[in-house]
Amino acid sequence: MKAFVSLVLTLSYLSTLCAGDLTYSASQLTHGPKHHFFGYIGQSLTIPWNQSGRFILCLETDFHDHMPRPNEPAKVCVVDTKDGNRIIPLDESRAYNFQQGTMFYWNPASAEHQFFFNDRDPDTGKVFTVLYDLDHRKRVHEYRFEETPVGNSGVAPNGESFLAINYARMDRLRPVTGYPEAFDWTVDQTAPSDDGIFLVDIESGSKTLLVSFQEMRDRFIGKIADVDKASLYINHTLWNRNSDRIYFFLRGRLDGKAMWVNTPCSIHPDGTNLTLHETFIGGHPEWGEGNRVIGRQEDRQVVYDVDRKQIVDEIGQPGDFPNPEGDISFSPDGRFLVNGFGVPGGKNDYVIFRMEDGTHIRTESFSRGPYRSGELRIDPAPRWNRESNRILIPNWCEDDTRQMFILSLSEN
Repeated sequence: MKAFVSLVLTLSYLSTLCAGDLTYSASQLTHGPKHHFFGYIGQSLTIPWNQSGRFILCLETDFHDHMPRPNEPAKVCVVDTKDGNRIIPLDESRAYNFQQGTMFYWNPASAEHQFFFNDRDPDTGKVFTVLYDLDHRKRVHEYRFEETPVGNSGVAPNGESFLAINYARMDRLRPVTGYPEAFDWTVDQTAPSDDGIFLVDIESGSKTLLVSFQEMRDRFIGKIADVDKASLYINHTLWNRNSDRIYFFLRGRLDGKAMWVNTPCSIHPDGTNLTLHETFIGGHPEWGEGNRVIGRQEDRQVVYDVDRKQIVDEIGQPGDFPNPEGDISFSPDGRFLVNGFGVPGGKNDYVIFRMEDGTHIRTESFSRGPYRSGELRIDPAPRWNRESNRILIPNWCEDDTRQMFILSLSEN
């Protein structure tokens, strides 16, 4: 399926609801026989493109039919959009999965040529984060912590620090986002005092424990059912755009159920204001402007203020978003929200919503191939470019490979 895939859409039925000036086209960015994928949702300004928009990050693998073993590294690559979408191998990663990839982030302080990815030591199995320089074609820093080896789980938009978590613990408790067989210092501990959410200073490389599982357990006993019994973990940590709030779900595995505990929380990056949120905002929440999170409440796409602890707005009208619990990403310029969701037949659809006037389009369907559930599933995971006019998405192609596609927006 190497031909350009044209899905230009005008959707005449929208003319009764809006100006009808929003259209899109879809094109295939990468091709087989290798698999190519970016990873996680474009939350918290996770942008695959570098500053100029020339290079797009991706992983390349020979397989997609099992979770990666320690001896099956993925190639760390960039796609050169100024040279026929040529794929340029740069390095390798032994710390990745098929849902989150290797937690790619361009370094906000040097977004033209530096990016982060996770890796693990082939001898010890200990996870660490790499800062790579594209211009010099080399690693310029490895953030290694021997006693508590953790990997990047979200870079602050101000470029000062990144959050880090224990991906080996995740492999035991939530395998879809873990790194199989990585070194885990917390085996048999339900709420360790030396694990939780870490904060790493990018410049100095120093690490602090922002909040531990033990602290959260002790704080929330009596407020969260079975928090003192479940094995606690965190697999998503989300910075807001001002880099002064962090939103996450405290989760816990008990009796074979991975999300027996599943409670939204927030904290400030100095470790203060640890807050449990009684209002559950479902789906894969994303930061909007300021201290407001976008997510699902029943059948609505809502906006929740983490400081006021209440729903303060709703996006769109009933039916605009067929599944408000889908993967969502707020465009860098704040003008669009994209919501990706699974549909019958093993496909992903996307709704692209313009915030200023409610204009929205629903795309054609993109294949998930045979990976519709479980640890290998291909989630919609939309991610914006910096100009807020392109979205990177996955698609399973006719040659049985996973590839990256681009949705290009046009406002006529």
